[in-house]
Amino acid sequence: MKEIEIEFIGKGEVKGFTFKLVNRTDHAYMYEVNGKYFEVFERKVNSQFDCVSYPSSKAFGIWAFYVPSFERAELKLSELEKRVCVRTSANGNVN
Repeated sequence: MKEIEIEFIGKGEVKGFTFKLVNRTDHAYMYEVNGKYFEVFERKVNSQFDCVSYPSSKAFGIWAFYVPSFERAELKLSELEKRVCVRTSANGNVN
């Protein structure tokens, strides 16, 4: 399965934005965007393309989040990791 790239330039609605992986856990990612802010999101597998997908704008506020500071982004990453672990252990799914 293909993971999200460590560093990449956005396409489509984020064309020209630069994304750089800052941290990740088993179930969540934290990317720095344009060296200015962070996007933190759950790891979602796209089974159709056998890859992990970066969230689109529709996912923000649901399973992906804009975070203005590094410290708050680290807290959100930890929160998402815990949330996914609780959810997957409760229903036996891993994704």
